[in-house]
Amino acid sequence: MILKLINKGERTVGDIIKDPISAVLTEEHVKLMDQLKEVVMARYGENKKIADGDYDKSLAVKCVNGTFVGRKVDNVIEYRGIPFVGKQPVGGLRWKAPTDVVPNEGVYEAYYNGKCAPQRKVEYSSVYRQGEDCLYLNIWKADDASPEKKPVMVWIHGGGYEIGGTVDPGYDFNNFVSENPDVIVVSVAYRLGVLGFLHLSHLPDGADYPDAQNLGLMDQIAALKWIHENISFFGGDRDNVTIFGESAGAGSVSLLPLVKGANRYFKRIIAQSGSPAMSRTTEQSIEITTELMNVLGCKTVADLRKIEHEELVKAAGDVVLLRGLPERDGIFLPKDTFAAYSKGDAKDIDVLIGCNMEEMSAWRDAMGEGYVKWAGSLKEKKYSQLTEAEKELTESFYRDINETNAKKLSGLLDQIWFVAPLIRTAENQTMAGGKAYAYYFTAKCGHGSELTTVLDHPEMNDVPIDEMFSKTMRKMWVRFAKTGDPSLGEDISPDGKVHEWRPYDLEGKQIMVLNESNIHTEEESEIKLVDRDRTYFLTKYYIF
Repeated sequence: MILKLINKGERTVGDIIKDPISAVLTEEHVKLMDQLKEVVMARYGENKKIADGDYDKSLAVKCVNGTFVGRKVDNVIEYRGIPFVGKQPVGGLRWKAPTDVVPNEGVYEAYYNGKCAPQRKVEYSSVYRQGEDCLYLNIWKADDASPEKKPVMVWIHGGGYEIGGTVDPGYDFNNFVSENPDVIVVSVAYRLGVLGFLHLSHLPDGADYPDAQNLGLMDQIAALKWIHENISFFGGDRDNVTIFGESAGAGSVSLLPLVKGANRYFKRIIAQSGSPAMSRTTEQSIEITTELMNVLGCKTVADLRKIEHEELVKAAGDVVLLRGLPERDGIFLPKDTFAAYSKGDAKDIDVLIGCNMEEMSAWRDAMGEGYVKWAGSLKEKKYSQLTEAEKELTESFYRDINETNAKKLSGLLDQIWFVAPLIRTAENQTMAGGKAYAYYFTAKCGHGSELTTVLDHPEMNDVPIDEMFSKTMRKMWVRFAKTGDPSLGEDISPDGKVHEWRPYDLEGKQIMVLNESNIHTEEESEIKLVDRDRTYFLTKYYIF
C-alpha cells in the first residue's frame, strides 16, 4: 500500500523522493516515516513463552510447534506472530531454503506480529521491527462455536517483492472476518529483495545456494504447509484453502500453482493486479547479482555473508529496484509460465484474476515530473527486445493514445504490466480445461486502489467508496473461496441483487466489471481492455 499511504500529505512522493529510481530519501520523507512509525509501533511487542500456566485456555490452540494463545478483539480472535519454520533464516541459514517446524510442547503468546523482512524504509511495514528472522504468520477467526470446518483464505502481501509486510494496518483482517465469520483468514510473511530473490549458484562458492533466487516463494509454500498441518486446530478446512494477494502477492499466487507439489496446499487463487508475467529469466537474475556484487565490492557468497542485512538492502535499493522478481529457472519455476498454464499445470486450481482501471496512474501521480523519465526508460528497454515489426505495432498503439506523454506511457505500461498478462492467463487457464474468472475494477483508478474495498478498510480511503458495493465485492471474494464460484444469488448478495459471474470463455470472453454504481459483465471487446493486435503479443516478453 506504499503509493497510497505515502501520498497523504500536501506533497507528493515526487516531491519527497527526488530520484524515483534510487529512492533517495529527503528530510521531508524522513519526517513522514516518523509519523508512520508512531502508528505502526503502537502495535509493537514481543511474543514470549508462557511458563507459569497463567493464560486464557479458551484462546489457546495447540499446534505441531507449540500452543499459541491469541487475543480477542470484539468478536474476532487474533493470533499474531506464529513461526512457520523450524529455524529462522539467520546466520548460516541466510539464503537457504526454509526448514520444517519441529514438535514443541511449549505455550507461547501470539499477541504481536513477527519482525518484517529487511527492506528500505518507505512505507508502513518498513518502519516496524526488521530482521532476517521474519518468517511468521497471523490468523483471524470468528469467536463462535461453529462445528463445521471453515474455508481458509491466505493473504500474501505485495510490494514489488522488495517491500511490505503483514503488520501494515491495511492488512489487518479483523473487519473482514467480523463481516464474514464463515471464513478464517491467514496472512503470511516471506523474505524480500536480495535476501529472498538473489541468484547465487553461479558464483565460485555458490553451489550450496541453489534456491536463493526463489526463497520468497519457498517461504510462502512453507507457510502453506504449516497451515495445511495446523489450521484444523483453529476450525479451518485444510482441504479448502484459497490463496489471494495483490501486486507481488498476486504474482506469487499465480506462480505457486506451477511449483511442483505446491497444489496440495490450496484449491483456488485470487490474483489482484498481478500475474505469472511478474518474473525474470536466469540471465536477468545473474545480471542483477553482478551489479550488486560490483557495488558492494564482493566476489563470492562468503563475501556477501559478511555484510549486514541493512547494508545489503541499501545497496540493492540502488540497483535492483523493481527487478527483484522470482526466477523462471526451469527447476523450481518453469521457464515459460504462460505455456505452463496452457499445458494444464494449473488446470485443477480455480483462478480469479483481474486488474484496475489505469493501474499506472498510481506511479504517475506519485512520482510527478520524474514519472516520464522513469516510464520512458521502461518503454525504451521494452522496445529493445522487440522485432522491428513488433516495435511498429506497439508504437502505433502508443501514438493513438491521445493524451499527455505521461498518460501515453501509462496506457502502454498498463498493457504490458497488467492488462495483457491478465487476459493471457485467463485464456491459457481456460484452454487447458481449467476454470478462470476475470474482473476489471473501475470504482477508483490506480494500482492498489481496490485494497481498501476488498480488505475492508474504508478509513484508509481518500475518496469514499459506496459501502454496499464494497460489501458485495467482498462477498464475491468469500463466495469464490467457499465454492469456487464468485456468483451471488439475491439471497446472499448484500445489495439483494443477482450477480452472475460466468467463467472466462474463449468465445464471449466475459469480464466482470466491478463498477461502484453498476456491477455487470461485458465482453472484453466491448470494454476494449486489451489491444489484441498491437499489445497482446508483448506477454511473450514478460514485464522486463
